[in-house]
Amino acid sequence: MAEQALTHHEIRSDRLAATVVPALAMVCCSLRHDGDELLDLRSGLGAYAARGATMGIPLLHPWANRLDAPLPDSPILHRDGNGLAIHGVLPAVLPFRIVEAAAHRIAGEFSTDRDPAVLAVFPHPHRLEVEIAVAGETLSVRTALTATGEQPVPVAFGYHPYLHPPRGDRDGWTIQAPVRTGLELDARMLPTGRRFPAAIEPGPLAGRTFDDGFADVHDGDTFTVSDGDRTIAVELRQGYPFTQIYAPADAAVVCFEPMTAPANALASGDGLGHAAPGETVTAWFAVTVSRR
Repeated sequence: MAEQALTHHEIRSDRLAATVVPALAMVCCSLRHDGDELLDLRSGLGAYAARGATMGIPLLHPWANRLDAPLPDSPILHRDGNGLAIHGVLPAVLPFRIVEAAAHRIAGEFSTDRDPAVLAVFPHPHRLEVEIAVAGETLSVRTALTATGEQPVPVAFGYHPYLHPPRGDRDGWTIQAPVRTGLELDARMLPTGRRFPAAIEPGPLAGRTFDDGFADVHDGDTFTVSDGDRTIAVELRQGYPFTQIYAPADAAVVCFEPMTAPANALASGDGLGHAAPGETVTAWFAVTVSRR
């Protein structure tokens, strides 16, 4: 799918502007505050469309993070270095139909009845509705999954906001992350099932690195990164009891990832919820920017 052929929709408030591409799973490919970009766009929209190289604020569906399951060798999957399917299906097979487009809000709908390719690796008929809105200095993202078939649908989607404060680099950034419970990960970055008390000391990101999973996230928990000029806050408002924090050593980026289930939940069953036939499960997070 050629990047130039994709339709971009911009929504804005007085100080915040977001660009959304419905055809690629409603990815938010830009978030600008007073004209400054707040997201790491990494390899760009073309690489995201072609091979699932995540960027911006992507929807991860039907699962977030890694999955160790006997999936078919399908071209709609993106795999990590260990061969594990990661971050669900490629966004090109999750095209959303626009149901509302306004100056400050866009809403889209995806249905396996209309676009069934995802059923080859996730055989659960369902509908997804995503609403992205800006108000003041806040971007909000609501996601609703409805089970449209006769069987329950596992709920394991998430998002992966790549936050890049515009001032300075990671040596000058500070973070706050109110975690409580860590998930022990094996050598392939999959949860072992063991949980342990966890805490992250507020302070400079600097040389600290993260690729860690956490449980017991409460509605309203807020994770922040600040460059001394702006603070970017990710508030997990509803329906995200898990998170992954990602801040690699080789990139000026930090990610606080809303997750409805932990990594590998579709295989392990640990922490996995379901939408009963006809039921809708909703999750909601927001990104708020404040400036000194």
